[in-house]
Order: sequence, then structure tokens, then C-alpha cells
Amino acid sequence: MIKAKLQSIRLSRSLRAKLLYVSLLGLALGALIFFALSRVGLSAVNTLYMSDENVSRRKARIYMDFSSYVSANNVTGRDVAAVARWTATHDYVTIYLFGTGREQQLYGGGEVQPGSAHPSYDPTLHGKLYPIRFADGLYQIAIDDNSQLRQRQLVYAGAFFVACLCFLILHTWYTGRLARRIIDLSHEAAKVSAGDLDRSIAAKGADEIGALAASMDEMRRAVIERMGNETRAWQANAELITAVSHDIRTPMTSLIGYLGLLCDSDFADTDSSRQFAASAYGKAMELKDLTDQLFRYFLVYGQKELALNRERLDARSLLEQLLGEAEFDLNDAGFTVRRIDFKGDCVLDVDPLYLKRVLDNLVSNVKKYSDPAQPVVMLSEHTADTLSLTVSNAVSQNRERKESTKIGLRTCEKILTAMGGSFTTHADPEHFAAELTLPTVPSA
Repeated sequence: MIKAKLQSIRLSRSLRAKLLYVSLLGLALGALIFFALSRVGLSAVNTLYMSDENVSRRKARIYMDFSSYVSANNVTGRDVAAVARWTATHDYVTIYLFGTGREQQLYGGGEVQPGSAHPSYDPTLHGKLYPIRFADGLYQIAIDDNSQLRQRQLVYAGAFFVACLCFLILHTWYTGRLARRIIDLSHEAAKVSAGDLDRSIAAKGADEIGALAASMDEMRRAVIERMGNETRAWQANAELITAVSHDIRTPMTSLIGYLGLLCDSDFADTDSSRQFAASAYGKAMELKDLTDQLFRYFLVYGQKELALNRERLDARSLLEQLLGEAEFDLNDAGFTVRRIDFKGDCVLDVDPLYLKRVLDNLVSNVKKYSDPAQPVVMLSEHTADTLSLTVSNAVSQNRERKESTKIGLRTCEKILTAMGGSFTTHADPEHFAAELTLPTVPSA
């Protein structure tokens, strides 16, 4: 059941598809956040961090730091190696060293260029020159501050971190939502397993979790139905035992009384003893009939499924034999039978022995409760795909009324249901009818 429901779920509504949708949405949202934060951050770097005032302030700090280094280490203007060592310890900073007349570049960008003949100074490249005193005289330096590169890297890293965080938040929210649904479902299942079968399990969503909840609720209803069937079966069996016990107790009491009289009394004539013996024999036969019915009932209802030996038989020949035997039995008991046979031909797939047991039960029922002065009607009808047989009789108004245990009728219902047919009864104070229906075999 659960597997069938899972297979019926559309791929677009499955948990796998939903997780894919959430992942794609998270990636799109993360990319959008990354580009938005990157643009805002770079704009802030360009407008704030790279403003003329902030650039001048940073270059002034660099100039003071470099001047302190030169003074503390007694660096000469020709000691470009010392200048290179200072530059190596300051990321994103480049020092260009020029002579006083700007005639040559003594050092620039980490390259040692003693006596370089390159043009000494380019305002568009080097920017402003700052005079600085070395140990051997006055020189000029240009400061190139590229620390904005670090700020841009921080902007990209921060934007990427926030984008990943948003992606994780979205995934965590969705997986938490799935986890809550599973936890709620487990709580519902625990309450049902604790005995609260009237509590329905809500099937939320059209995915695998919703299908699982729906299947669990169907299982809950099936358990309720099965328990109801078992309760009704126990109740029916209890009623049956009560009725049979009452029916058995009455003839048994009479039988014991008659046998007691036969044992304890000294009859002068044989007629009186024969009368009591005949009465005792009649009560014993009543007990035998009741026990036979009870045996047939448990023979049928004691099995979950009947072991049928089905055969394909011509319906007309089969009914002719079974109804003929029933008619002979009823005629022998003083009843008049009126038969109306169906027209046409058809084939039945039945167990003939079990079908005979059904008719035997109906005949036994007619003998007990019907009026011999009125005819017993046996009507068979053939439709496109079924064959029905109705046995109807008038209820006797003169016979002693006995409370029926309905063992035989329940047996008939079980047998007909096992053969794919149906068994129904219709009764009023004056008439009784039993109708059995069997499916016919389709013609080739």
C-alpha cells in the first residue's frame, strides 16, 4: 500500500525534487546576495576608503613610518637593499626613491636599480614626491599605497560568507520543516499505537511524507475495521452459543425427564413406556439436529478461507440434479414444490458439494418453519452474467415458534461469498425467501 502511494507521487512533488528546488533557490539567492554586497562594498571602498583625504592620511602614516626606519637604521640613499627590506615588511606599499634632482630612480617596486638611466620621475605614475633625509643627504620618495586591494578582497570574502550563510539558512529552514513533519508524524503514530485509534493522522503535503501519513491513517482505519469485525464476530459467537445452549437445554431437560420416568416408574402396560421412549427419542433427534447444525457452522466459519474444489459445470444440469433432490426431499416431507426454471444456457464455476450443502440448509429451514399447506417456490433466473435462485415459502402460523439460531443461513452466506456470489434473505411474519446469486462463466 505504502509502496503504491510512493510510486503514484509525481516527480515534481517528490522530496528529491523539492530539495533540488530549494538548492537552486539557495544558489540563486546566494549569487544575488553576493553580487549585491560586492557592489555595495566596492562602492564603499571607492568612495570612502579611496577618498583623497583618507589616501593622504594613509600616505602620511607610511611616510612617518619610513622616515623613522631610515633615521633609526642610519640608511643612506644608495642603500637600496635596506629600502627593499622595509618594503618587504609592508604589504600593499611600494616606495620609489629618487635623487634630489629627480634625475634617476634609485629604487622602485622592489627592484634594485643602482645608476639606472631610466627617466627619473613621472607624475602620472608616481604621484606626489616627499622629501626625506637619509644619512648621506636629502632624497625624494613617491609612495604607492595599494591597500585598497586588501579591502576589496575583504569585501568579496564577506559577500561570499553572507551568501553561503543565506544558502545554509534556507537549507536548514527547509530540512527543519521536513524534520518537524516527521516528528509530528511519529508523535501521531505513537498516540495511535498507545491505543488512541480514534485519532486521525493528517496527511499534509503531496510528497513521500504525506503519502506515508495517508498510508498510516489507512492502516489505522483498517485496524479499527478489523477490531470491529472481530468484536462483531465475538458477539455473534456469544449470541450463537447462548441460543444453542438454550435450544439444547430444552430438549435435554425433557429427555432427562422422560428417561427418569422410564427408569424410576413401573409401567403396567407397554404403551405408556413406548410413548415415553418415543418422546425421549424425539428429543434426542432434536439434540442431534442442533449438534449437526453447530458442527456445520464451525466447519465453515472455523476456516478463514474455504478449501473449494471448483468445477465448470453446465448450470441447467447442475440445478436439475440439486433441485430435483431437494424437491424429492420436500415432497417426502409433505410439501408441494413449484419450480420455475431459467431460460437459456450458461456455465457455473462452483464447488458442487458446497452448493449442495447450501440447498440442504434451505430445505432444512423449509421443513422447520414453512406451512405445508402452501407451495414452496423455487425460481431460477439467468441474466447476462449471473444466475440467481430464489427459494420462497409461507411461514407456518400453527407450529410452535422456535427462536432460530440462523446457523444454516450464516453458513450459506459464507459459502456463496467464497464462490464469488451473494446470499440474501427477505422475511416478514407470513413469508420467507432466500436468494442466492452466482456469477456465470463468460462464453468464449
